[in-house]
Amino acid sequence: MSYGTDAAATYHQVGVYTGSILKGAKPADLPVVQSTKFEFVINLKTARALGIEVPSGLLSIADEVIE
Repeated sequence: MSYGTDAAATYHQVGVYTGSILKGAKPADLPVVQSTKFEFVINLKTARALGIEVPSGLLSIADEVIE
């Protein structure tokens, strides 16, 4: 199981920061931005290999389930 920031949203923010810097903004003047989108991913294949049974309640709230 993994709960963390959405990689695509993070890469998008990196692009925004890079564009601002290339346009002349000073990195120290750019605001600190925290992630607002998170993902909950469950890898069932690995859980089964380890003998872990994942409750159906967790599976229903997962953003992605890897079979």
